[in-house]
Amino acid sequence: MSDHTPPPKPPFRIRPFAEGDMAALADLWVATWAATMPDIDFEARRPWFLDHFAKLRAEGAQVPVAETRNGTPVGFVIIHPATRYLDQLAVAPAQRGTGAAEALMTAARELSPGGIVLDVNQDNGRAVAFYEKQGLRITSASTNPMSGRAIWRMEWTPEA
Repeated sequence: MSDHTPPPKPPFRIRPFAEGDMAALADLWVATWAATMPDIDFEARRPWFLDHFAKLRAEGAQVPVAETRNGTPVGFVIIHPATRYLDQLAVAPAQRGTGAAEALMTAARELSPGGIVLDVNQDNGRAVAFYEKQGLRITSASTNPMSGRAIWRMEWTPEA
């Protein structure tokens, strides 16, 4: 009898965006941001997200989706390989700590191997710590034109 047991299968898989995902991803985006910043009405921002998402995809952004074994989306990342810009990373609040965010970052790196640039709210300590753990570093500070909140510009570049 072997004492080597196979590692458990992750509770999700990463796959490309499909048109039928849109409603679920919008719901996930609203829930994720509402849990992160409850003082902002993200349901009211849903139309902005839907328009923004469509525009990014039309410009060439890629959208890896994390889904459960039964096919329910639990997270997504929007990465534009040509600009290296990571626009959104959202994981359902109930899925935090499952490795979904790390798997989505791996997918983003695969799609943008030359590096990743993103903006993150300075008061979102959980996200800042996550991105630092993922190897991104703060390169500058500015203000989000939509919310007026202070943001960090963070970057990851592959090791030479």
